[in-house]
Amino acid sequence: MAELKQRLRDDLTTSIKARDSLRSSTLRMTLSAITNAEVAGKQAKELTDAEVLDVLGKEQKKRREAAEAFDGAGRGELAAKERDEAAILAEYLPQPLTDADVTAIVTDAIESTGAAGEGMRAMGKVMGVVQPQVKGRADGSAVAAEVKKQLGA
Repeated sequence: MAELKQRLRDDLTTSIKARDSLRSSTLRMTLSAITNAEVAGKQAKELTDAEVLDVLGKEQKKRREAAEAFDGAGRGELAAKERDEAAILAEYLPQPLTDADVTAIVTDAIESTGAAGEGMRAMGKVMGVVQPQVKGRADGSAVAAEVKKQLGA
């Protein structure tokens, strides 16, 4: 079993015993999403830690988007609950990259691929090098914007 999945289960047990309803419900929903990912497709499989991190990232993104939607609809109490759930999920995700880190990674990728003079035609080549380094640690749209900026778009 994936180490991260077991940690989530152990933390769920602890939160239930501590009567922490927010953490319990958040971890239950997350474990349910992991189980759904395991049985999706033609054949059930056990997820690796990397795949569990992908599911956690998707769940956290859902919470952020829901919080924004609730804010837009004037439902502050529901937005706050979604943000609290996203914060709980953030505890299990790797440390996010800062803007300076993303800039440095993109700069290195452009140098290593030799894409400096190619302009936007090299976007795919650069993103192919950058994505594995930032996966789950930075917002994809922010990374793409930084690549476009550095390629001169």
